[in-house]
Amino acid sequence: MKEFGRFHAFSDGVFAILITILVLEFRMLSFTHGHLASALLAQWPIFLSYVMAYLYVGTLWLFHHDYFSHLTRVSRQLNMLNLLLLFSITFVDYPLYILSAALQSGRVADLQVAMILYGLVAMFVSFTFLIMYQYVGRHNELHDNQIKLGVFDEIKHDPAKSVSIYGLAIITTFWSVYVSAALIVAGIVFHFIAYLRMSSRLEKAENAARKLKEKGGGSAKIREN
Repeated sequence: MKEFGRFHAFSDGVFAILITILVLEFRMLSFTHGHLASALLAQWPIFLSYVMAYLYVGTLWLFHHDYFSHLTRVSRQLNMLNLLLLFSITFVDYPLYILSAALQSGRVADLQVAMILYGLVAMFVSFTFLIMYQYVGRHNELHDNQIKLGVFDEIKHDPAKSVSIYGLAIITTFWSVYVSAALIVAGIVFHFIAYLRMSSRLEKAENAARKLKEKGGGSAKIREN
């Protein structure tokens, strides 16, 4: 359990640093007296990219936290895959900063490049989750024995679905940056909905396992008496 605690502590530390770095994009404004409001409004792309990045990274942390809280062991391979997953997530901030700059420029060509870059990074993140899910699904010894393995099977293909969403966003960029932007936002929404579904199923499985354990304990007491 101590080893698993270090696993969570390291992962949570990476997520915490990433979220902290997001606010570093906010800098002191240079403005003429009486025009602060217009200077703030001109920074709307920075605020938008911050909100998107916070929601995205925050949802990924929720996934990571809840999913791995229901494992009981850590293997060397799991640690290595977790490093790969965290490596992919550390890229998230950069394409969103690029997207912010592209929105400020207002040029379609810049927006296309920014959205393609974001789509590629998001696909990479989802792909690392897919690899992780597949690995954990093949190694039952890592699971909590009280949680039915079918719960993990039900969610193991969710990352593949998000890969498809971001892939489609990249393709549509060449025809419409607006449709591509909508798909990127849809990807973040999909992550959150998938998280709620996963969390709900894991919670139900955990409650069922607890009731079964309590029932078994009660039966054992009856037998003793």
